[in-house]
Amino acid sequence: QVQLVESGGGLVQAGGSLRLSCVASGSISSIIAMGWHRQAPGKQRELVASIRSSGWTNYADSVQGRFTISRDNAKRTLYLQMNSLKPEDTAVYYCNSGWSYGTGPWGQGTQVTVSS
Repeated sequence: QVQLVESGGGLVQAGGSLRLSCVASGSISSIIAMGWHRQAPGKQRELVASIRSSGWTNYADSVQGRFTISRDNAKRTLYLQMNSLKPEDTAVYYCNSGWSYGTGPWGQGTQVTVSS
């Protein structure tokens, strides 16, 4: 089974940007859909964005217009470009296969902290 490792998180001021990366241990070409999820303290994990191999994308209303998901099959990498960050975006971010929910094992994630 392909293992996914997230990176790119950090501490940023409100209005700033970060780009998250999710590198796979093997090919992701056959993975039809992949997504980014996040979990804030005391809250359930939620889907942030997902992308199909066809290029179709899906975003949570709270990040629409600010975040962009993309994938590079040749580099075995899923990305999440996050702009205009808000304090409410603070969470641990995870990548996983699947369109609406994660269908594989969860990794350790990467922490994103947005200060006001």
